[in-house]
Amino acid sequence: MILSRSRVLGALLLVVAALAAVVLADVLRTVVFAITVAYALYPVRRRLVERGLSHRLAAAASTVTAFVAAAVLVVPLLYVLYRQRSRLTDLLGQIPDVVTFDGFGFVVPVEVAPVVASVRLAVRDLALAITAAAPLLALELIVFTILVYGLLLRPDAVESVVFGVVPAEYRDILLRLHTRTRTTLYSIYVLQAATAAATFVLGFLVFAALGYESPILLAVIAGLLQFIPVVGPSLLVVSLTAGDVLIGEPTRAALVLVFGLLVVSFVPDAVIRTQLADWTGEISPGLYLVGFVGGILTLGAIGLIVGPLVVALLLEVLRMLAEHEGVDPSGPDESPR
Repeated sequence: MILSRSRVLGALLLVVAALAAVVLADVLRTVVFAITVAYALYPVRRRLVERGLSHRLAAAASTVTAFVAAAVLVVPLLYVLYRQRSRLTDLLGQIPDVVTFDGFGFVVPVEVAPVVASVRLAVRDLALAITAAAPLLALELIVFTILVYGLLLRPDAVESVVFGVVPAEYRDILLRLHTRTRTTLYSIYVLQAATAAATFVLGFLVFAALGYESPILLAVIAGLLQFIPVVGPSLLVVSLTAGDVLIGEPTRAALVLVFGLLVVSFVPDAVIRTQLADWTGEISPGLYLVGFVGGILTLGAIGLIVGPLVVALLLEVLRMLAEHEGVDPSGPDESPR
């Protein structure tokens, strides 16, 4: 039996792709990140072309948008974490070595010095790691920019290859997966980024008003925690509350607990997510958490994007299978008969 040329080339493509994944393992996360960003920016590039820009200028403008967005997310974070490390260390130094809890006639001393020392060491190591990784991050940013530009310059080339290999009767499946991928990536990039930005602004206002020494650093951490489903910035708020209790600031602890949970944790979700509800990828918070945690543990930082995307694609395949078998994907009909 002689295989068709398209099948042979498709199998060869899989083999070469697997080989490339092994050889380029150190930059694979950058490649995957660039592909997802180019995927999300393709509508922007298409609108620019429709308004009269050439394909090259439209791709360049979209790439500049991606570059600026990546730089805005990465550079300030690294700068703030590195520059504010001394303030964070001083804040840790205010915590006493032994904290005494007195209640119901019992006095329980708790030694927290080892924990504080470990956190100080972690902060120092993080600052050193940021300094050492700066040249590598700059190189990865250059690779990311070149890849995004190349993908946006000729997006039809990838589409032609994929549709050329897949038989016509299965192309509707690709279109469904394309739609789900686009919606999920918009949910991750647009919705999460907008929510994180709002969290940063509100966090800075709250932490500055309560008199914390490093409100910018705390606001950056709160914005990053917004990418963690379910827990989010409430983890930082609870940690600050516990820290204020340990250093003898019960009034500020109560204030940061109330206003932190209300303004920093709740308001961005209630306002931003509600306004941008149409951009969501239709993934329940529980499944999003599974994809997020599984992706982070398996793939590292890039798993933040790939994990939820894989879960979304799995749900879409299950939905298509249910539709093919004549099963209602939304669940059994419980209406009265």
